[in-house]
Amino acid sequence: MTAIFDPSGALRPADVCRALLAALEASEGRRRKRKRNQTPDAFGLAVKRDLLQQVIEQDPPHEAFEAWLLGYPSTCTARELAGPAGAMARAVFEEWRLAHSMGEFRSWLEHGAPSDDANDGTSTSR
Repeated sequence: MTAIFDPSGALRPADVCRALLAALEASEGRRRKRKRNQTPDAFGLAVKRDLLQQVIEQDPPHEAFEAWLLGYPSTCTARELAGPAGAMARAVFEEWRLAHSMGEFRSWLEHGAPSDDANDGTSTSR
């Protein structure tokens, strides 16, 4: 993955969300291993996946990203998804802020969010 910062040092939301989407896909491996009912997990992951894909497709500028996320729940066609979409928008905003403030998290994202879960527990090359 290319750097998630543009030349000015600002985060690029679409690139951060692309890396978060890769991490979300890795979490699917962990979810499949659980023995309990997975329906709530699958629902939440689907809402987050849709949000991340919308950010990647629409590529909002970093200075307008918070406002874009705040407006995201109103774009849900199913009214009952507005609440979960709002919760996921807040979670993505916090992850975006974390990438601003925590070098280790930013580095993990820049390296494609590697996870052993993506490989069903086999070691990733780091």
